[in-house]
Amino acid sequence: MKKALTIVFAAFVLAACGEVDQSLGGAKPDAPSHTGTGKAYVEPGWKAGDKTSWESKLKARGQYGQNEYTRVN
Repeated sequence: MKKALTIVFAAFVLAACGEVDQSLGGAKPDAPSHTGTGKAYVEPGWKAGDKTSWESKLKARGQYGQNEYTRVN
């Protein structure tokens, strides 16, 4: 019994020493955000690759879509 318990404990200790890769692997952090994702569901009026359009949509979203003071009125 004591030998089996020692083997189980050793197995847990060795399993805890291994490191599992936790990266997602799908995202490209080096690509600018305004280049788009290639998906069909995008904001109307925004064109992929147009930086000024991206910035204006982002500004409008921050001003009106997520501002609690404008939503209450």
